[in-house]
Amino acid sequence: MKFKYCPLCGKELEEKYSWDEGGVPYCPYDDIMYFDTPKPCVIVAVIKNDEILLLKQSYIFKNSKVLVSGYVMNGETVEQTVHREVKEETGITIDNIKYLGSSFLKSKEIVMLTFMARYVEGEIKKSSEVEWAEWGELQEALCEMPEDEIGKAVVHKVLKKLGYEENKA
Repeated sequence: MKFKYCPLCGKELEEKYSWDEGGVPYCPYDDIMYFDTPKPCVIVAVIKNDEILLLKQSYIFKNSKVLVSGYVMNGETVEQTVHREVKEETGITIDNIKYLGSSFLKSKEIVMLTFMARYVEGEIKKSSEVEWAEWGELQEALCEMPEDEIGKAVVHKVLKKLGYEENKA
């Protein structure tokens, strides 16, 4: 997000040099620099034996299943976000969270922090933002996600971590 006005006082920002960051929007009144930072978001592959939790959310992709995802809120860690988003969107409990890496979604200025987690307990109770949620075969998941490039990359990483052969997926 590019700031033009200070979100604290409303005054127009000026450019100030910040060492290796170059020119940065700056409020001399509040003495604050506003760095152009992406929004952090988590995406998590929830695994239950040989199954993966897949959702349908047409507002994300019309013809593709997706993994659980959501924005990191102020005051929470990314691990807390993973737990919260899975619980909010599906009603289930997870553990054994593993970080898989990150991706950048330039069109929305989002840093996607990717994870896998193990199902612990609970029946799927989808939230109102989810059209449906169900367990699918892990090795078939890639075929179910034609539009979701980041989700497919997460599934590839999960398959590799769990020792699946790529040519079977």
